[in-house]
Amino acid sequence: MNLPRKVVGSLDRERERVKNENHFYGPQFDAPANSISAHRAASAGWQPWSAIIIAGAWAVDYSEQTGTLVFPRNFAMRAVEIIGKKRDGEQLSPAEIEAFVTGATSHLWPDYQVSALLMAVLLRGMTAVETSLLTSAMVRSGQRLDLSDIPGPKVDKHSTGGVGDKTSLILAPLAAACGIVVPMMSGRGLGHTGGTLDKLEAIPGFQVALTLPEFRAALKKVGVAMIGQTAEVAPADKVLYALRDVTATVESIPLISASIMSKKLAEGIDALVLDVKCGRGAFMKKLEDARQLAESLVSIGKANGVRCEAMITAMDAPLGRAVGNSLEVIESIETLRGRGPADLQTLSVKLTARMLLLGHVARNEEDAAARVHEAIATGRGLDKFRQMVEQQGGDPRVVDDYSRLPAAPHRQLFRAARAGYVTRLDAELVGRATMILGAGRARVDDTIDPGVGAIVRAKVGESVRAGDSIIELHYRDGAHLDQVLEFLRRACAIADAPPSSVPLVLEIGSRVPW
Repeated sequence: MNLPRKVVGSLDRERERVKNENHFYGPQFDAPANSISAHRAASAGWQPWSAIIIAGAWAVDYSEQTGTLVFPRNFAMRAVEIIGKKRDGEQLSPAEIEAFVTGATSHLWPDYQVSALLMAVLLRGMTAVETSLLTSAMVRSGQRLDLSDIPGPKVDKHSTGGVGDKTSLILAPLAAACGIVVPMMSGRGLGHTGGTLDKLEAIPGFQVALTLPEFRAALKKVGVAMIGQTAEVAPADKVLYALRDVTATVESIPLISASIMSKKLAEGIDALVLDVKCGRGAFMKKLEDARQLAESLVSIGKANGVRCEAMITAMDAPLGRAVGNSLEVIESIETLRGRGPADLQTLSVKLTARMLLLGHVARNEEDAAARVHEAIATGRGLDKFRQMVEQQGGDPRVVDDYSRLPAAPHRQLFRAARAGYVTRLDAELVGRATMILGAGRARVDDTIDPGVGAIVRAKVGESVRAGDSIIELHYRDGAHLDQVLEFLRRACAIADAPPSSVPLVLEIGSRVPW
């Protein structure tokens, strides 16, 4: 149970009032025998209020009649001791991890103490057990959905993010067309990586901010819904992620894992396919780091009763040809028609097939892939996409009329300086170039232009002549065009010989048997 907002507000004000005094905020009454009031805690030698946190969602009793808080015995502990313990490389207990999450979510821990523990975790790490406990505590900070009344296996997919990664828009309706229920909560783009919600909102009218009842209604009617994280789901993640973003603690694998999996576990899913990106345009640049993250994510899922499988896929160059929100929606629809770029089509089919396998609706890999190809060939996947768009308030006519999507008014070609083969097209630099155009955001509150972006006209491995178009820019304001073109010059390399072939799927591992 989270503290009522008015209690949190009053505690914040009281903390400011007493932060330099050696006493507690708390009730002045005789507490029940199994609890201890704050003023009695002071006499027992506990530290001032600002150093006290509460372990567990059950650890506080709030009385509306008296307006007081009661702290159960043996559940109060000093934040500084937990921080110090992790700083010294020790393993935190379940109660200490619960205390941290509850303190962060209810704001009983001030931001500087939450940030201190985040940095300690970054520097000292967490065991698999600690990471699983952290994830579970974050799930309990909010509501975990129960979708058992909706027939069918509930399976989701999560990607760690890349450039041109639009597979969610393709595989979600495809999986639903094959009998999987897909309750997908997605995120927005930040920096050079794109966000699923931003792509969906390029569709006029599409609503990603559904309430949980609306989410459930969409799943019952259509079999798929794609929304943003609601206030009820893993609120601890919102608090911790905001602090990680400004304290240089984003890179911690335990914290990344807990952030991803707390939201996914709260969806009430039976199984999860994880697409862990690796390469220049990915968060994980090295295969060993990607493998460590994949193993961490699968371990958490397994510990929480969710069937999981991780695929590590290449993200050195943009996936597909389109980068930018409207452009990626168009490419997703084309892929559902069976006309998408080969790499995007291949990966989308593979990921969807894994969802069918984990959802127990296919006998083996060949059967799963055949079902997915059949859903594309018959148009059932595209029909499911159209139904989803309409159910969530979007204009379903965009499926057949791309002119209804936002578009940028201007074009600029980035051309090959020489003849040869494209040997490099750095995904991160291409992503940063389109971000400057307005396709992405440098800060969370930046506004996105859904119509701008880029089309890759010559992919890695393809031959070009001098002057051929490599990238076609779609832009609205040319003020930063020179900077964008400089990024593209740095991103692109051309050589006399074609590059060595790199597989799209680097590894399929960390499987949980079913």
